[in-house]
Amino acid sequence: MTEIDQLKKQLQQQEKLASLGMLSAGIAHEIQNPLNFVINFSKMSDKLLSDLTAIVEDNAQLLPEADREDLIDIMDSLKENMEQIAENGNRAVSIIQSILLISRGKENERIPSDVCQIVKEYVRLSYHAMRANHQGFNVTLHENYQEGIPHILVIPQDLSRAVLNVMNNACYAVWQKSQTATADYTPEISISVAINDNHLVITIADNGEGMTDEVKQRLFENFFTTKPIGQGTGLGMSITRDIIENKHGGKVTFTSTLGKGTTFTFTILL
Repeated sequence: MTEIDQLKKQLQQQEKLASLGMLSAGIAHEIQNPLNFVINFSKMSDKLLSDLTAIVEDNAQLLPEADREDLIDIMDSLKENMEQIAENGNRAVSIIQSILLISRGKENERIPSDVCQIVKEYVRLSYHAMRANHQGFNVTLHENYQEGIPHILVIPQDLSRAVLNVMNNACYAVWQKSQTATADYTPEISISVAINDNHLVITIADNGEGMTDEVKQRLFENFFTTKPIGQGTGLGMSITRDIIENKHGGKVTFTSTLGKGTTFTFTILL
């Protein structure tokens, strides 16, 4: 009966997550429109600023030197501000598009994708979600993305989900260890994306609490989780293996040492 109750709670949690996914897609869609206005008006303002700069330069001899220098400093600052607004607005749009991709992507459709960008976005989403849910959480991220990787045929909404699942576990592992570790412990997660022998290789390694032998053996079982009820469904790793091995014809491997950390590797043949 205890096991049945636990499964019921996990299924209820999974249903809540599905509803949250639909809600997130709706919110993302609504945020997209005002963000487009922010980005477009920043571009228009930048154009107007360029026109103003040209006018000031044409009439520089009519202005006192002190006023001219102040104007130039102000216009330089405004230009930098416009660039920051556009850059961060575009980053927000990229995140929203990633969220919408998960909810709207066609099932099992492989499309040419920037894998490095996918991994980078979902590493950050996981990191910020952990910070939002666990006060005081912090971790040093070491990211290594091989330059020049072409767009690769993957199912982007599924690959992003696999990265998110493993990254969430890595964040949780270093968080758990930090609760009992000595003061000199520094939580760290290393992420790399590379092409090796015609294979796409994605690696996520943490220096968290590691796994026991029992956890290693049961890791990919449905509904098996080491997290408290409400924090984990026990489906993440089985879904991850299905995504990488069945949908992408790849392989999920891992190594883990109790008390030292865990490394997950996705290997997909190109």
